[in-house]
Amino acid sequence: MDASTLTPSVPVSQDGGPPTGATDGLRCRHDRPALAWPVPAGRETVLGVICHGGAQDEPRAAPEPLWPPHPVAERWQVRGPVRQGWWGSVRYCSNGAWVFGTACADDRAPGGMEAAAWRAYADLFTVLEREGCTHLQRLWNYLPDIHGLDDGLERYRRFNLGRARAFAEAGRGLGEGAPAACAMGTRTGALTVHFLAGRQPARTIENPRQVSAYHYPPRYGPCSPTFSRAALADLGGGLRVLFISGTASIVGHESVHLGDVAAQTAECLRNIDAVLGAARQHLVRSWSLEVLRERLECTVYVRRPTDLDLVRSVVTAHLGATTPAAQAAIYLRADVCRAELLVEIEAQVALDG
Repeated sequence: MDASTLTPSVPVSQDGGPPTGATDGLRCRHDRPALAWPVPAGRETVLGVICHGGAQDEPRAAPEPLWPPHPVAERWQVRGPVRQGWWGSVRYCSNGAWVFGTACADDRAPGGMEAAAWRAYADLFTVLEREGCTHLQRLWNYLPDIHGLDDGLERYRRFNLGRARAFAEAGRGLGEGAPAACAMGTRTGALTVHFLAGRQPARTIENPRQVSAYHYPPRYGPCSPTFSRAALADLGGGLRVLFISGTASIVGHESVHLGDVAAQTAECLRNIDAVLGAARQHLVRSWSLEVLRERLECTVYVRRPTDLDLVRSVVTAHLGATTPAAQAAIYLRADVCRAELLVEIEAQVALDG
């Protein structure tokens, strides 16, 4: 398959056969290279794509673009050729060192969201074992109707139960060492999990201002979320990338600034600064907080579209209006996993040392 026509994931048969209904892919007017490390001329290959917006003939869930006001995509690139594979609910590509894939599971089938989450992650872990890229680096979880109820329990909490079951059955820890991740609510689509994995483990980073998510008290559900606040991945050749998980207005484990979207946005950014500060001690070079902040690639999830201008103004003021970070930031409509939270920000920064 020509890498230039790599399409987003489509549903696949449960026996691991090829997909049906594939399209020519989403043509995006705005591409933001995610892992934009140098590659030799003519040998740059697309490993995977996360698309938001545009017509699609597949049931995957995706947040909707707010700014830029047109379909956007993140393209993940590697050196050399890649090969494509399918297994259960997962479609993926691999170059032998990295795997990028998407699981799409029907959360309206028997068992609901909990069964769909277990199925998506069980298939995902099978792919990682088959490809020899067993170390998850980053996950994007998109859940339709995240605050709805499945058998009397919020669907996000059902998702956490199914995800934790799959982690446990695969012999993976539910606490320290978990990958960076986000879990966002969408209006339509089936449960969709994008993932990036490699052959080497990432160094997980926690936020000193927050309780680790996997240590949340029972008031947030029968099973804590399975993710770390950030992960520092080694790309080889002296290059690394810091993946910062979806970050909300939480201090300790409490949601703060209820009802105030500007204050919540500012708190998200303070938490991201805290993660950057915690990561600096693990970097070879002496990066200043200001330089790290300017190099961020941010994705901002906004619950209410009417809040976009205010959220953008707070983010831009914090990052600096003329910085690459402010200019590259994208804004998507999505629901944060707690109903009282109005905004969430995830980010990544590529580093040479």
